[in-house]
Amino acid sequence: MKQAGVRKQPSVTKNANSALFLRGCLLNDELHRLPTGSTTYFPRGVFHYKTHEAASQHWLECVTSGIANKHKVR
Repeated sequence: MKQAGVRKQPSVTKNANSALFLRGCLLNDELHRLPTGSTTYFPRGVFHYKTHEAASQHWLECVTSGIANKHKVR
């Protein structure tokens, strides 16, 4: 296996670090530049589920319908 580079994991600190904050902002900007970066498939609101299976089912329905609707538009 070939290793391309080494990335240092930032340590958890008590005080804020502007360099880490900047990295987080840049990551957020890059995520929003992805084709679906500003798209969310979930309706707004707070949801309460009786089981984890019900939450997973709702998640699956939202994601699949969102993807299907996105491809219908094209």
